[in-house]
Amino acid sequence: MHTPRSATEPLSRDSSELRPLTGNEAIARGAWEAGVKVAAAYPGTPSTEILENLATYPAEDIHAQWSTNEKVALDVAIGASFAGQRALASMKHVGLNVAADAFMTVAYIGVNGGLVMTVCDDPGIHSSQNEQDSRIYGMLGTVPVLEPSDAQEALDYTKLAFELSEQFDTPVILRGTTRLSHTRSPVAVGERNPPPPRSFIEQPSKNVMIPAHARGRHVVVLQREAKLKEYLASAPINRMEIDDTSFGVITAGTCYPYVREVLPNASVLKLGASWPLSEQLLREFCSKVDRVFVVEELEPIIEKEVAALGFKVVGKELFPRNGEFSPEVVRAGFVKAGILPAPPLDNGWTPELVIRPPVLCAGCPHTSSFLAVRASGARVAGDIGCYTLGCLDPLRGLDTCVAMGSSIGNAVGMAKAGETKPIVATIGDSTFLHAGLPALIDAVYNGANIAVMLLDNHITAMTGGQEHPGTGKTLRGEPAPRVDYEALIKAIGVKWVRTVDSYDLAAVHQSLREAIAYRGVAVLISNRPCVLDPVKIKGPPLQVMTDQCTACQSCMNLGCPALTWSDQWFEGRHRVQIDPALCIGCTLCAQVCTIDCIKPTAPVTA
Repeated sequence: MHTPRSATEPLSRDSSELRPLTGNEAIARGAWEAGVKVAAAYPGTPSTEILENLATYPAEDIHAQWSTNEKVALDVAIGASFAGQRALASMKHVGLNVAADAFMTVAYIGVNGGLVMTVCDDPGIHSSQNEQDSRIYGMLGTVPVLEPSDAQEALDYTKLAFELSEQFDTPVILRGTTRLSHTRSPVAVGERNPPPPRSFIEQPSKNVMIPAHARGRHVVVLQREAKLKEYLASAPINRMEIDDTSFGVITAGTCYPYVREVLPNASVLKLGASWPLSEQLLREFCSKVDRVFVVEELEPIIEKEVAALGFKVVGKELFPRNGEFSPEVVRAGFVKAGILPAPPLDNGWTPELVIRPPVLCAGCPHTSSFLAVRASGARVAGDIGCYTLGCLDPLRGLDTCVAMGSSIGNAVGMAKAGETKPIVATIGDSTFLHAGLPALIDAVYNGANIAVMLLDNHITAMTGGQEHPGTGKTLRGEPAPRVDYEALIKAIGVKWVRTVDSYDLAAVHQSLREAIAYRGVAVLISNRPCVLDPVKIKGPPLQVMTDQCTACQSCMNLGCPALTWSDQWFEGRHRVQIDPALCIGCTLCAQVCTIDCIKPTAPVTA
């Protein structure tokens, strides 16, 4: 039986020290060891922790920052590369869509200091609005894509990515996935080893992409791809593990350990770089085995390349094109292929899973906003953030949600298309700064009749409480200028701007009615900090005076997880109770209670 290299054995050991790291922590460590000087990102699961971990390294070693969006983050990294320093930009897969304009051009320009983009895909759509394969961007930009299969490779490949970037004069994508990002395993770590500093290259024909220069650079990009393929034909990150030659499996990334778990005796071509693919390497492996299978998550990129070489290959016939893979998914595919026997039928009892739909947190300040928009009868264009959960029962406060910053532009389109209902766009503070500003300028410029609710909870909450330009702190927690939303919005040309306390339900309802009645662009800022990040806010919990409760159930329309049914009944309906461990004392339930039977458990002090 062939024994492959251990999943935790590094390509080169600089240290015997082992640490239990997640993939994201290992990427951050690899960037620091590689001598990265500048790192920038916009938070997005599953990539967020890369920059959060880089910010724990000494500031004199590395400048780490949150940027307002992914394009800005990549532009910052490109600028550092121009200046001769190694730089990293980190993002999730949909963030690469935002950064794509700069990405496609820097692929022509190349690098001075090494430039690496860590892009974390989300197979299975755990926390995203779509499921896409970032390897396609590598193909589109003719940029190499490295795919680590575990945390040790995440560290090693990050360091290698910077070396390849400088060796081949190219940006490099290091592709992660949710499973790699958040799975922890032992990692051998080393010391920081920055390369000698480089000076700015004063070469406009390389750095300035006007058409005359770009034509020549495209030729260079194609030549670079040929050189990369030649390198990857014998690179140690791509390796053949030959055993049983009746069939062979080509795989990459986190699919590799799944294949090894399911087929320990199989011949495997483990690709550390999933783009560009070396025809020489693929031909050599395929010629050694009788049947060829490809196991890859999402798109059939490797499968198509093998088929184009004239080999009969099976991939997506057996393994799905959507969703996250697992050993069970891989095993089922090889059972279907007749490689593995079908598992015995399980006649035991399997417990039925209880579906628990996601809800806003107890006391979430966004709750009142969605109660108000639902009561207004407006057509509501939503956006990306915690508040997207406002589309679900019982709030049902959103009609659409597309991408970061789309809500205001969508609302403008609805208005210009003649939508008969009032039109409201809801957008969070971080999302507004990320991509909402241009759309708001467009709304004013084109005279749209819409109301915008800016849901300011003082943090980037959905990804775990990260700072942004509206919080007054940097990634490292240092004081920073804080955006004045009212001043900014008025400077754009909005005449109707008002800030309201999110916990004043009557004021939120009344202010939204007035915003909708205004002819033109109106912006209502709903202002309260997130109840969980950066610290949990908790006041005296409330309680239901059970003997007074008429089971009208008005409070249940909040969807607050602290509100549950009691075991007491009134006129055939459940009365309500409040879980004091979950209640944060926001008083929204007391404000909607029709008979005033919800009271604080302790006196409320100012």
